[in-house]
Formats: sequence, C-alpha cells, structure tokens
Amino acid sequence: MFKVKAELKASETLMRDAYCNTLTELARSDKRIVALDADLVSSSGMKPFFKEFPERAIQCGIAEANMIGVAAGLSLTGKVPFCHSFGPFASRRVCDQIFISAAYAKLNVRIIGSDPGVTAAYNGGTHMPFEDMAVLRGIPEITLLEPCDPVCMADLTRQLADVYGVYYIRMARKNAVAVYEEGSTFEIGKGNVLRNGTDVTLIGSGIMVAECLKAAELLAAEGVSARVVDMFTWKPMDTELVARCSEETGAIVTAENHNVYGGLGSAVAEAMAKTAPCPMEMVGTDDRFGQVGTEAFLRGEYRLTAERIVEAAKKAIERK
Repeated sequence: MFKVKAELKASETLMRDAYCNTLTELARSDKRIVALDADLVSSSGMKPFFKEFPERAIQCGIAEANMIGVAAGLSLTGKVPFCHSFGPFASRRVCDQIFISAAYAKLNVRIIGSDPGVTAAYNGGTHMPFEDMAVLRGIPEITLLEPCDPVCMADLTRQLADVYGVYYIRMARKNAVAVYEEGSTFEIGKGNVLRNGTDVTLIGSGIMVAECLKAAELLAAEGVSARVVDMFTWKPMDTELVARCSEETGAIVTAENHNVYGGLGSAVAEAMAKTAPCPMEMVGTDDRFGQVGTEAFLRGEYRLTAERIVEAAKKAIERK
C-alpha cells in the first residue's frame, strides 16, 4: 500500500542514504548480505556499511566487470551481493558479465547504477547514462527498477533481500522530490496510479514522476483530466495497467530521464501493442549524448520538464 504526499517538496533524505541505511539495517539480521563497490564508497554513501561490516564489504576498485564476477561467485556460496557503480559502468561496461556470469548462470545478484541521465550533472557525458535500461532490457529474466524517491528506494532495497534473480536499480544518488509518505510499500512489477484522470495517462519513473504530477496540475488548469502512473518497474512491465489506462483514457504519454529509444516509452509501447493500442507520445532524451552542466540546466536542455509533458499530452489527445 502506498500514499502520495499532498505537496511536492525535496526529500530530507538523500537517495543514497536510503539505500545505505536500509541495507545496513538488513545486514544486521541477515548475514547473507554483502556490499560491493567500484571505488565509489564515498559517492554511494556506503561508508557506514563498510565500517560496520568490514568482513562483508568488498572494495573492488575501478574494475566493474570483475565486481560482477565476484558478486556471481558470492551468489554461488549463498550470499546476497549488492553491487554499486555509476550507471554507465554498472550497465554498458559490464553487460557481458551481467548476461553470462549472473543472468545466464541463474544467479542471485543486485546491481545499483547511480546518477542516471541528467542527475550525473557535472560528471558529464561519459558518466551520464541515457541508455542503461535499454542496454540491459534485452537480457532474459532480468528485473529493471527505477524508484522516484527515498521511500520507494528503501522499500525496494528491503524486498531485494528475499527474492532471487538478477535485479538492476537505477538510482539518483542525492536529492529527490518526496512523492510518497513514509511507510508506503511497493509491488515489483506493478505500477502505481498516483492520480486519477480520464483524458490522458502520464506514465513516468524516477525524477520524471514529480514532473508528471506537476504536468497534471498544469493540464487541470486548462480543463484536461490527467491520470499519473509511477512505473517504477520497467521490466517486467505492468501490461495489465498499461492496457487499462489505454482503454480508459485513450491517450498515453511516457516520461523518462533516458533515451526514448529502448527505454520506458519503448517498453510501454510494446505492452500496449499487444493489448489496447492508443495514441502515444514519448518524452525523454531524443537520441542525444550527455554533457556537463547543473541538473537544472540539463533538465531544460533535454526538455525533461512538466511543460514538455503538457505539450505531449495535448498532441496525444488531439490524435484520439
């Protein structure tokens, strides 16, 4: 069960702290949990875990492919490894290791790719993954997640201690808009309807969930009723919810901090094509590389804004 906050404000908890605090809490009672990092313990906020559990904390250095191999070996011994690196290095740089050593081998590995898309900010284009989910989405049986705030991040981390398989979480490291009330829980593989509407459905994830909620308010001021969905699981996609939204609102807009090719929009379109197709528009980075800048500048540069979502919603509605 989940509850949406009445007012959108910046969360007082950083995303990385929600991850570290939850994993540390779990590790106190679950000796299977092991944390691995690729020379980014400070960046990932995992220093408290490494200090409390030095025997279950592995600094792999700048060797991400080896980190996934170590995690696979730990899985074979019954451990539950959680690996972290920046998004591009936790996805495209180690795609073969995730595919062969973890997924193909049917092992139990969690990968956290931080600073997705524009949240990489000053780290620039080399560290700014607009393609991480697309790279990994083709791996059989992998589960892909993107929480929008610390409450969701904490609950998903908690759940990952007791499930089996290969899981990838793209996580903004620092500030996020608080969307959910404390105590909210989430079902992996099911989207959350945050706001009801009848004219169009706005489906977002990560930092774009808050933008969808803002867009819904802007549309309401113009007499347009917009439904908002947090699709925090990209794979497996909630095909049933996508079909219901298509049938009930007749227009869909997806919003992602990711390339429109191979990402959330593609996953939703694939699901809709099998069920109840309707006019659809995609908001995301339009096949571009990243660059250096503040997150605020980059959101404007790539048009990852509520205003663009409003434009896309009007286009989708016109195509009904």
